[in-house]
Amino acid sequence: MVIERRAARALLIADRSVLLIEGCDPARPEGGTWWLTPGGGIEDDESIEDAIVREILEETGLRLPPGRLGAIVATRVAEFDFDDKSYVQSESFFAVEVASFVPHAGGWDAIEKRFLLGHRWWTIEELTSTTERVYPIELAAVVQAVLDGPIELPMLLSGA
Repeated sequence: MVIERRAARALLIADRSVLLIEGCDPARPEGGTWWLTPGGGIEDDESIEDAIVREILEETGLRLPPGRLGAIVATRVAEFDFDDKSYVQSESFFAVEVASFVPHAGGWDAIEKRFLLGHRWWTIEELTSTTERVYPIELAAVVQAVLDGPIELPMLLSGA
């Protein structure tokens, strides 16, 4: 059975760097790790804006007022397996310029504690030169477009 869900993701940008979280699949530790933006599933009773504000707080500790969110800068549909389940996830990415801060894992729930490993700020140069897996694969281009801004229409990203 494939689980279909909507998700909101955040490009938190400070000092020309974007905050990413390292993750892994607890059902397949041999699969290694990857880096992804803060964010997650939108609950049935939530707006997309409420979901991303909640996810940012839970996953980074940053309290962000909904009024600070701009427009959606990118979208994608990702198909993936995680924790022995298959997903088709429609994602919308918000970009928010923030003051530099030290993120923490204080709001991680039990599932997040099993698969999230830590935070790191990445420059565009680091994103374009790394051999580590980063999702979405076009992240460096999206961050560069945001910095060059404004983005008039959301960028359509691949599912990878």
